[in-house]
This record gives sequence, structure tokens and C-alpha cells, in this order.
Amino acid sequence: MWRIQSICMERYVDGFVLAVPNENLDAYREMASQAGELWIEHGALEYVEAIGDDMEPDMDGMPMRPFPELAEAGDDDTVVFSFIVFESREHRDEVNAKVMEDPKMDPENFDEDEGMPFDEARMTYGGFRSIVNYER
Repeated sequence: MWRIQSICMERYVDGFVLAVPNENLDAYREMASQAGELWIEHGALEYVEAIGDDMEPDMDGMPMRPFPELAEAGDDDTVVFSFIVFESREHRDEVNAKVMEDPKMDPENFDEDEGMPFDEARMTYGGFRSIVNYER
């Protein structure tokens, strides 16, 4: 049975779209796995990383901007769509502050030679307040 959540149960979502070079997918998956564990540890309700599968769906002629175009993905890239779910924007701010204070986020723990497994300039990010929320 589906049920609509009341206004007091609205969620807040941080959403990301980015292009990851295919050769870096394993490194990205490892980084994302560690990040997911960290966000959940500090209170996020859900953490999802998903790779593009149906990037040019047939929408019966409806014009739209495909994700690969949005992420400026090339033929050797995979589009990643990810999101983190929180109770509210305030909860998001609290969780993100805890994540940023966590010693695991200390730059000394990162290998500078490896760098990020994706081009940060092609990442799109935003915070979204839910207006409709169904749960099973």
C-alpha cells in the first residue's frame, strides 16, 4: 500500500549528476562506498550512487536534455546520478557538518597522486526540498 507523507515528514535530498571516465569507475565506486558509509554513520537516511543505463529513453517525442549532455559526458564516460536523503534541510546541514569534521575526511588521508576519479567541473549538485513523498 502506498501512502503520501504529510508535510511534517518532508525529506531533503542532495542530488548529484557527474561524468566518470570509464577507466576510473572502480576508483569512483570505492570512493563512493566509503562516502556512503560515512554519511549513513553520521545520520543520513539513504545514500545512493547509480550509473547510467538508459541515457536516451524514448519519451514519445517530448523534448528534453539528456543526462550525458547535462554532465558533458563523452563516449569514454559513464554518467553517475547520486543522492543523499535527509529528514530536513536542517538535518542535512547537521549531518554534513559532522561528515566534514570526521577525521576520515582529513586531506592527509587522501593520496594526492590519485586525485579525484572524476572531473569536478562537470559535476552538478543541488539541495532539494521534497514536495511529494511516497513510501512503501
